[in-house]
Amino acid sequence: MAFGGAITSIALGIRSTFGLYVDPVIETLDTGRETFGLMVAVQSLVWGFSQPIAGAISDRWGAGRTLAAGGVLYVLALVLMAQSTSAGMIILSGGVLSGLAVGAASFAVVLSSVGRMVSAERRSVVLGSVSALGSLGQFAMIPLGRLLLDRTTWQNTVLVMAAVAATLMVFTPMFRGRASDYPSTNHMDTSATRTLRQELGRASRVPSYWLLCGGFLVCGFHVTFIGTYLVSYTQDARFDVSLSTASWALALIGLFNVVGSFSAGLLGQRFSYTKLLAIIYGMRAVFIAAYVVIPISGTTTIIFGATIGLLWLATVPLTSAIVTQQFGTTHSGALFGLVFLFHQFGSFFGAWLGGRFADATGSYVVVWWVAVALGIVAMIFHLMLDERPVPDQDVPGAGAVRLAPAAVALVVAVASATAAVAPTSAAEASAQDSETALYCSLS
Repeated sequence: MAFGGAITSIALGIRSTFGLYVDPVIETLDTGRETFGLMVAVQSLVWGFSQPIAGAISDRWGAGRTLAAGGVLYVLALVLMAQSTSAGMIILSGGVLSGLAVGAASFAVVLSSVGRMVSAERRSVVLGSVSALGSLGQFAMIPLGRLLLDRTTWQNTVLVMAAVAATLMVFTPMFRGRASDYPSTNHMDTSATRTLRQELGRASRVPSYWLLCGGFLVCGFHVTFIGTYLVSYTQDARFDVSLSTASWALALIGLFNVVGSFSAGLLGQRFSYTKLLAIIYGMRAVFIAAYVVIPISGTTTIIFGATIGLLWLATVPLTSAIVTQQFGTTHSGALFGLVFLFHQFGSFFGAWLGGRFADATGSYVVVWWVAVALGIVAMIFHLMLDERPVPDQDVPGAGAVRLAPAAVALVVAVASATAAVAPTSAAEASAQDSETALYCSLS
């Protein structure tokens, strides 16, 4: 568990520093924010597509080898990124290569490997602990990155991160063995008797599996948009938020995510995974909306970092636990990797749309409100989702959706949104010539 946390801490901690490089990189390359957003978007998409493949390789040939390969590729990607002098080169290194690297050295491989080593009763809390330990990397790496950027160039900062990435390989030998070395103790788990192709076919016929994929897409949109553009968003001339304060807010997301992920794992032992996920996504929508509506300051930014951090990756242990609970442990790496692919689809659009709207309209605000709407959609998806183990495909109703709680949530969400938007619109109408907190132009 500790070694898994260390690997994810290093891999994701380094990736979380990318949001600090937006302005320095576009100044060096003399390009717009959309180029940087496209780099992060490509990274997210490549990471997503590589995740099921890395999970399948890990299931068959062992997590240690997969993680080690990812570590080597990560170092290479960061070194090349530091040498980038064009948009194409930075998209290749920071986008394609780093995406492949993180795909082989992060969640799907680590969580599926750890998840199959523990009993079903302890799985959610152990996965929550690994996710929590992994979040410490963001809390450590972002202040380090900010410190280095204040004293040297972004290229040298990235080279330091490459050196840190090399330490990831120290922990990979601890992940020995393949999925077949850890047979399931669940009498309903018949996954060992099926090939990966058969299991993928079975999952494709389960509606709840697709709802899980859709919900995780929203998670990817949220974390990538906020992680990439929060610092840039706060640097509007009308906001009294320093670079240091904005960077600490981003770091606090990682720190408070330790509490959030661990708590999600603990709560998963007592309560329904799907209901917990519905609450998490609903609260994200509330906190994001509050941050955009309330006048931006250093204090509100710090508070937002802490509160959104509690919900940041709390979705991961619960989502991973649902996949393993539904389909067993034998192919859990590949199946969670496919769910994570949808997470990265969301990441792609979060990164790309953020830069696109910033360059086209001078504002991120439309994308903030898209994030709010998606949070409500994800909440509804998880209220419809059936998390119970999926029997053989011939059993009627396996993995069916549940409409009643989702319908109630939809009515409540629409009513709440109407109540929130109405007074805001009235206030805007009475102050057309003044600048409001809803529209925040970039400097």
